Amino acid sequence: MGRELTGWALDLDGVIWRGSETVPGAPAAVSRLRAAGVPIAFVTNSAQRTPVQVADKLASHGIPDAESEVITAAVAATTMVDPGDRVLAIGSDGVFEALRARGCTVVHDGPAEAVIMGITQAFDYDMMTRAMHAIVDGARFIATNTDSTFPMADRLVPGNGALVAAVATATGLKPEIAGKPHNPIAELVREQLGPSGLMVGDRADTDGLFAGVVGYDFALVLSGVTSEADLPTDPLAVHTAPDLAALVDQLLED
Repeated sequence: MGRELTGWALDLDGVIWRGSETVPGAPAAVSRLRAAGVPIAFVTNSAQRTPVQVADKLASHGIPDAESEVITAAVAATTMVDPGDRVLAIGSDGVFEALRARGCTVVHDGPAEAVIMGITQAFDYDMMTRAMHAIVDGARFIATNTDSTFPMADRLVPGNGALVAAVATATGLKPEIAGKPHNPIAELVREQLGPSGLMVGDRADTDGLFAGVVGYDFALVLSGVTSEADLPTDPLAVHTAPDLAALVDQLLED
């Protein structure tokens, strides 16, 4: 695989870091891939941070100069709207900055061409009501992701899927979804890495399914939520390793 320079798409949580801790060996593994000329993309369902902010966090974990390699669900969501569209945005910096870069007009009430929902701790009944009315009046309903929970350092908290479910219940409509394992973010990965590659993640139910959507092989690392006791997974991984460093040892020839 190293000789073919096949692109590697890397999840972040459970692959590069666990909470605030760096997964041992991950920075050195990324350095080896870069030194071998292997194209890399850091692919995250998180829509809170901008690519610059994600790159800053990667740098704090020993992986510098990654801004051009970052693909977020927020950026994927903005590919689903057109420049100039009025978008009722619910979320954090990642959503707002991506919409501005797309050339959209960010509004906080309808009318709007689309409603884009990302995670925010400020979500409240008023936001839900404004989103509901805009969608009922014809705005597209777009979610950056529908992850039910979000990992914090010491516990799980409600994820964007919980917020989206409230609006879906109020409108009776299902959202279009931008993030893993759906096609909008898959198109960005293929655009950056090419039509074949390797998706490295710690969850079969998102990363494994996403590998199938992108058309990549799935490599499962056991440094996150999946352990040996959970094997075999569905979908099955083409490669399984304790962590990213071990996976690079397996697949990248010196």
